[in-house]
Amino acid sequence: MSRYIGKRLLQMIPILLVVAILIFTLMYFVPGDPVQIMLGDNATQEQIEETRAAYGLDKPYLVRLVNYLAGICRLDFGTSYMQGTSVGSELMLRFPNTLTLAAFSILFTIVIGIPIGIQCAIHANKISDKIWMFLTMLGNSMPGFWMALMLVLLFSVKLKLLPSNGAESLKYFILPVVANSIGSLADIVRQTRSSMLEVIRSDYVVTARSKGISERNVIWKHALPNALIPIITLCGSRFGAMLGGTVIIESVFSIPGIGTYLVNGINSRDYPIVQGSIIYIAFIFAFIMLFTDLIYAYVDPRIKAQYVSAAPKKG
Repeated sequence: MSRYIGKRLLQMIPILLVVAILIFTLMYFVPGDPVQIMLGDNATQEQIEETRAAYGLDKPYLVRLVNYLAGICRLDFGTSYMQGTSVGSELMLRFPNTLTLAAFSILFTIVIGIPIGIQCAIHANKISDKIWMFLTMLGNSMPGFWMALMLVLLFSVKLKLLPSNGAESLKYFILPVVANSIGSLADIVRQTRSSMLEVIRSDYVVTARSKGISERNVIWKHALPNALIPIITLCGSRFGAMLGGTVIIESVFSIPGIGTYLVNGINSRDYPIVQGSIIYIAFIFAFIMLFTDLIYAYVDPRIKAQYVSAAPKKG
């Protein structure tokens, strides 16, 4: 297993390298001059040239790219043009808020979605199943920003029960978590239902029932573990997407996370912020997918056996 983990960690290096090159190239060719935005319209040409030289923006593309990649290897994401602060330090300060939002969102999705999906599979094609399937399609069709605004209007403006912005305590994350989870919750319900329907019709489930095992044990101890692989895959990808895709939710609720930091960087043409945020998110997503693969081995002994058999034998 340790050999597999080491191999996967090494595979992350070229992936992150390609991401860094792509995002740097895209930002290099994006229209707009960050120095002009930084200094304003009243800046002289001499001031603009001096600022470009100070930030190394007067150098050719390849020179700037090599310098940037060298900085990334030293875990140096550069300095913000507009704020003058270290991008790496800002990302570390903001990451806990983004992680809190994503973690509670995926936890809410799993705790609510999997039991509903199981019940839908058990009562397939009955009225309760049809109602839940309709609700999941409705949840998939509602944009996250619209749901966020509706929740703010109802629970913050009208009922005054929950705060509408900030991240001062866990109470401030209730509305963002619900808004961030609706689409993923619908997908988890549908995936769980589909996976469970395939499993509960299997021969070993029929055999377990014929032995007099209670229906509860048949579902939770025999059927569910064998239906978990596609569910885990979806949960892992959704968690990664939540970490990188909370831009709109963080903006609506004014949460000082990586998403808000990225939006501000894009609006102000602050290239180091945009580049650093994207690379940071890419690394987190790759690490989450590695963790998802390790959960596979824990849930399914057959996958763990493949890792063991792939390891070199001693002696």
